[in-house]
Amino acid sequence: MSTSHDDTVLIHAGRAPAGFGGLVNTPACRASTLLVNSYDDWRRSREGGNPYGHYARFGTPTTRAFADMLAELENAHGAIVFPSGLAACTHALLAFLSPGDHVLITDNVYGPTRAFACGTLARLGVEVSFFPPLEGVAIASYLRPNTRVVYVESPGSQTFEVGDIPAIAAAARRQGAIVMMDNTWATPLYFKPFEHGVDVSIHAATKYLAGHSDAILGAATANARAWPTLQAGAHDFGQTAGPDDLYLALRGLRTLSVRLQRHQETASLLARRLQEHPAVSHVLHPGLPGAAGHACWKRDFKGSSGLFGVVLQPMAAQERALAQAFDSLRLFGIGLSWGGYESLALPVDPPLRTSAPWREQGPLLRLHAGLEDAEALWRDLSLALDAYVHAAEPAFS
Repeated sequence: MSTSHDDTVLIHAGRAPAGFGGLVNTPACRASTLLVNSYDDWRRSREGGNPYGHYARFGTPTTRAFADMLAELENAHGAIVFPSGLAACTHALLAFLSPGDHVLITDNVYGPTRAFACGTLARLGVEVSFFPPLEGVAIASYLRPNTRVVYVESPGSQTFEVGDIPAIAAAARRQGAIVMMDNTWATPLYFKPFEHGVDVSIHAATKYLAGHSDAILGAATANARAWPTLQAGAHDFGQTAGPDDLYLALRGLRTLSVRLQRHQETASLLARRLQEHPAVSHVLHPGLPGAAGHACWKRDFKGSSGLFGVVLQPMAAQERALAQAFDSLRLFGIGLSWGGYESLALPVDPPLRTSAPWREQGPLLRLHAGLEDAEALWRDLSLALDAYVHAAEPAFS
């Protein structure tokens, strides 16, 4: 659960009503040029090492309000915004990697990040390899003399394994590598990356931070060691975010704590009940005893969010069975993204793996528990799974 300090930060950080005529919310500052008062002010800003302070690509009061709030929540040295979550992932990597470097990535990484690494980074002369997501101290055997970045995501996309982040970070630090983590699933409330050895924390703010399925936004925070390189890399590539998306994310952040509590409670209820349904082979939820990496989750995380996976029993007429199941849903929408107030169900392709193939024969689903009544969501989901079972006989006993 979030701490009382976090709850207070969510309400009071990033606000300066006196500077905006008493407005409770920092407004969406739509600007390009920002004027200074005098020639002397301009010269002082340049001589003080701030050549970027008077152009909105480098930030407005709205940008700074969001970045400062996120940095305070995550106890980071600084935060910077990007136009999407994927942009935060890719440009954080680009900031630290050069031709001839090696990046080591968890095998359960977000698919588009994997594609970027294997495509763009490899084309630019960066060596890319993957490690099993449950490796801890043994990650040392995957490191190379030229390993510059170790990139983790915990829990991992689609399959939700939780890695031993402190052990991974310690091994990377001994090698002199930077540790980056996609912390979108847990948010700054349920995992504190810098307390566990991470150097750069990445967020698809589109998800829980904005929280209302109406903004596209990314962000990254960093400790003092990594901040200058992250900031310079983002500026070199011209990365920024629009004022309206930033405003929506700031507004969404105010209710993050209460929303996450509801997401967690509902997802946990659904996950436990799904374990008993005959259509389900197993549930991929870090909070369940026996889940992959559950011990690390219990030790390091303060809670679980509303996103998890389900592997269904294989069926003889699987596509027809899936179609009947999904078409019977009334409260769960079918769509990409997650982290909004609405519940979502999505069939996902078998995950790509380098270290070990995905061996499950049944369909893999990704579920996001929204803010609807939990019992109503369970009725909707259980009826859909009943339809799946009745559509065809199991292919395997």
